[in-house]
Amino acid sequence: MLDPRGPRFAAIITSVVLVVVLITGSGWLALAQAVVFAVGAANIRYAPYAWIYRKFVARHLGPPPPVREPSEPVRFAQGVGFAFMTVGTAGYLAGAPVVGLIATALALAAAFLNAAFGFCLGCEMYLLLKRVRAALPTR
Repeated sequence: MLDPRGPRFAAIITSVVLVVVLITGSGWLALAQAVVFAVGAANIRYAPYAWIYRKFVARHLGPPPPVREPSEPVRFAQGVGFAFMTVGTAGYLAGAPVVGLIATALALAAAFLNAAFGFCLGCEMYLLLKRVRAALPTR
C-alpha cells in the first residue's frame, strides 16, 4: 500500500522531465525516463522518484493520510508510461522526432493529469481492465 502523495510527487518530476524532453528532443533523456518507468513497473518501491519522495520529501509532509493506495494500479501506470516512452525514445534516437514528440506528449498528458489534479489515467485504465476482466464469462 502506498502513500498517495508519493505517486503524485513522482508525476510532478516526470512532467518536468517530459517537458524538457519535448523542448530539447533528447532521445537520451527520453531513454532515462523510460528506464525510470520500467523500474517503477517492476517494483514501485525501487523507482527513483519514489525513493526521492520517501528519503527527502515524505518526512517534511507529516504523517501519511489514513487511506493508502494499492500499488498494482500505480505499477500498471508505470508500465503504460514505459510503453509510451519506449516508442518516444525509439522515435528520437532513430531520427523520427515526430514519433518521439507524439509519444512523449501523450505520456506528459497522463503525468500532468496526475501531477495537477491527482487523476492517474493509467490507474483508471487498470481498474477498468480489471472490471472488464471480471465481467467476462469464465470457461
